[in-house]
Amino acid sequence: MLGYIWQYVYSSFLRYWLKWVVRQVSGKCELQRICAGFQPGSTRTSKTEYSLQFSKNKVLRGSLQTSRDSLEQCVDHIVQAKNVKPQKDPLFRKSLHTCLLQITGYAGLYTCVEDLRKETFSSDNMEHEDMLLKLWKLLMPTVKLESRVTKQWGDIGFQGDDPKTDFRGMGMLGLTNLVFFSEHYTEEARQVLSHANHPQLGYSYAIVGINLTEMAYSLLKSGDLKPHFYNTVTGNPELLHFHHLYCYLAYEFDKFWVASKPQSIMEFNHYREKFHSQVKISLQEPGVALTLTVSSEH
Repeated sequence: MLGYIWQYVYSSFLRYWLKWVVRQVSGKCELQRICAGFQPGSTRTSKTEYSLQFSKNKVLRGSLQTSRDSLEQCVDHIVQAKNVKPQKDPLFRKSLHTCLLQITGYAGLYTCVEDLRKETFSSDNMEHEDMLLKLWKLLMPTVKLESRVTKQWGDIGFQGDDPKTDFRGMGMLGLTNLVFFSEHYTEEARQVLSHANHPQLGYSYAIVGINLTEMAYSLLKSGDLKPHFYNTVTGNPELLHFHHLYCYLAYEFDKFWVASKPQSIMEFNHYREKFHSQVKISLQEPGVALTLTVSSEH
């Protein structure tokens, strides 16, 4: 309770006066001090985001909802509002623009991911069907699929004869992630599948993959992935970057699962939460970069 009271008092009153005093001494506004005092990446962008979010200036607060096309104009308005002299701080404008591109881009990325998640897999959509068959061919190149509806889907970890029922929670986002991993990290995906088919340590490859899509989606929605994207994407994060993040989770979870040697698949939820906790701890590190680097990437 005391922590919440202190946070309210600080953000509402003390912070404003502290900023004013420091500006009088340094001759620079808070945003200038952040951009000059920290290297590009999570710390700089996160502090910039916090400063804008709790600013008493409507122009600064509104910049967090600025569209990409209006960023240049938005930066101009901030420079004017804070009375920043470009000749005295020539790097500020570019640094602020990069931070805003990352901040607003993260919100845009969430919108794209959410739209893909809400897209329902449809057997009447040939693009959906082609993507599903592509997943099979990538993972099982030497085995012919006998028919569209078949028990063979269980060989790559689907629950029933028709995989479409397994995409209900994550929609096309789940299938897109599975295909992306298999296409861009083919050898690693097949290696993970072989582990999933292990007689003792096995698990349902596709179902677990969709579960990890849900993990990635939840981390994105909560904002926990901001440090990762602020460190790894210097501009506007896009779906491609989210898919690569998923690949990291898929590959690292498999390593974690095999190393943990669970007694049975019944312990999945327990180890899933342990892995989730480890990822969240990693995301609290200033220099975090959840990047899968392997030879087969192209």
